[in-house]
Parts: sequence; C-alpha cells; structure tokens
Amino acid sequence: MAINKAMRTALRALSYPASIDLSKTYKVERVLRGLSAPLSPLYQLWDKKIERDGHEVRVRIYTPKVQTDNRLLLFFHGGGWVLENVDTYNTVCRNLAKRTGCRVASVEYSLAPEHAFPEGLEDCYAAARAVYQNPDLFGVDCREITLIGDSAGGNLAAAVSLMARDRGEFEIARQILIYPATYNDHSPDSRFESVRENGYDYLLTAKRVRDYMALYAGDEPECMNDPYFAPLLAKDLSRQPRTLVVTAEFDPLRDEGEAYAYALRRAGNEVMLYRMPDTLHGYFSLPPRYSAVRHTYDMIDHFLNGEAASCRETKQKESKNVYRMQKRIKKP
Repeated sequence: MAINKAMRTALRALSYPASIDLSKTYKVERVLRGLSAPLSPLYQLWDKKIERDGHEVRVRIYTPKVQTDNRLLLFFHGGGWVLENVDTYNTVCRNLAKRTGCRVASVEYSLAPEHAFPEGLEDCYAAARAVYQNPDLFGVDCREITLIGDSAGGNLAAAVSLMARDRGEFEIARQILIYPATYNDHSPDSRFESVRENGYDYLLTAKRVRDYMALYAGDEPECMNDPYFAPLLAKDLSRQPRTLVVTAEFDPLRDEGEAYAYALRRAGNEVMLYRMPDTLHGYFSLPPRYSAVRHTYDMIDHFLNGEAASCRETKQKESKNVYRMQKRIKKP
C-alpha cells in the first residue's frame, strides 16, 4: 500500500530540513532525546562495565520476567553513530527482551564526532568479545548469542561480525540487521535507487545520512572506504554468521541493506531477507501495538528458533498491511 498524498505531505514537513547543519545541532538533539527517554523498572535491568584501552564500556542487561532459555541478544542502538544511547533505547530493549524471552545486552558505545571511527566500533567489538569469552558472567550460552542492531547499530553489528572473523578471537553464530547502513554513498549519484526514491520526503533524508557519516568519519574521510565503515565494500564476505536482514519500504537505506543480504548469500552464507511494506526508517522503535513492529518480532522469533528455513508468504489475506516473508535468498 503506497503512502497517500496527505501522509506524504505531512512526512515532507517533518523530514529533516536541508538547512540544518548536524555538526552544529547534534549536542542539542542529544539533550532533547535524553529528556524524552523513558525510565525502565530497575528490577528488569542492571549495568555492567567492560574495560577497553583505559576506558569503560557500559553494557545494560535486560532480563525478561519470563526467560525462555539462556539466549542473549547483544544489541547496538541506532542514531547515526552520533545520537541516542542505552537510556533512550530502554523501551526498545525492554520490549525486545519481553517479546523474545531472551536476555538483552545493550551496548553504550562511544559516539561521534567526539569519538570518530573506529572508536564506537571498537567499543562494540570489546563488548562482544567480553560476552563471548565470558558467557558465564552473563548467564548465557556462547552458542546462543546473537548480534542485533538497527540502522547505525545494524552497521556496527555487521562490522563486528567481519572483525570477529578477521581477528579470530571468537565466532559469531547469528546476526540480525534491521534497516542497516552498509554503504558509503548517499549522494544523488548513488548506485541505489532507494536513496533517490526515499531520500527526501520520509523523515530520514539522504542528506541527513551523509551528515551522520561525515561526523562518524571525523577528520579522515578516506575511512569511508574501509569495509568496517561500510560493510558492503568488503571484498570477502565469507564465513559470516547466519543472518536476518529486515528493511523498510520507504527508507533511503533499503536497497543497500538488501544488497548486503544478497552479497552475503553469494559468499555462501545463510541469509534471510524481508522488506517490511509501508514502513519508514526507524519504525522498529515504535510501540509493539503497531503491526509492523509485531511482525518484526515474529520474524526475529522465527529466525532465532530456526523456523524460517522455508520462508513462504503467509497471512496474505488477513490485511493490506500484512508483512511478507520472502523466500530464502538463492540468487542476487
């Protein structure tokens, strides 16, 4: 179902204006988002600190009231590597723990531009290494740990998976990438049509993505060509974990996320890909009462439980907003 004209007009009005200079406004935006961050009940979480190169990386643990087993979702939040934190993602992680029955560990990685690439990524890697090498401290089985992230967090999850393979310190079994950023070009000349189709009138603009990436790169723009910065640039995508990629229909990052899924599959990895119809970038942060969010949780459940091995379109007649479970990727 296409977005109607009235909704498109409203979205255009709410989209990030081209005149805003993120390098001058990001501190104010952090404060405003922090003020709106909901608190989580203390009985459901506790914070653990991991040492990395002389500083501490905070990891917040969410334990559901009804924990189904010893699985853990290691979560990297979105926000363009510049905004958001574990506090602003409290509700997302609490809902994720409740809905999946898994313990969730949310990583407070260093933000750009104060900590440009690869500082935030190294924080995420250090957290993953600590969890994988000391699973007993987190009450989980190292074979049942899944990396998960949305947007910039999806980028970090993919990069951590590549880094873990390259460094050989631990092995990742699964990753879930929700509308991930995987490429480095979001100009009008981008190779991806979704940048032009969805990069202007759907809240997250292509210019905003470019601004985020410029701050993440810092004083070394050449790092944008690093595959740990843009995983789709990796020449070798072999030996990657079993992967679920979820994209949003009206998202400038849609095509690059799907291209990454296809590239992983061509490299011999097991990959599941879903495009959620009628959704914008960031929809996963909405309350679970929204059908797209519920359906995404369903996909995650299927993926974690190995039930999506023969993906079929399901429930097509139930509503116009039904999600579609695409077939397992076999070719680009």
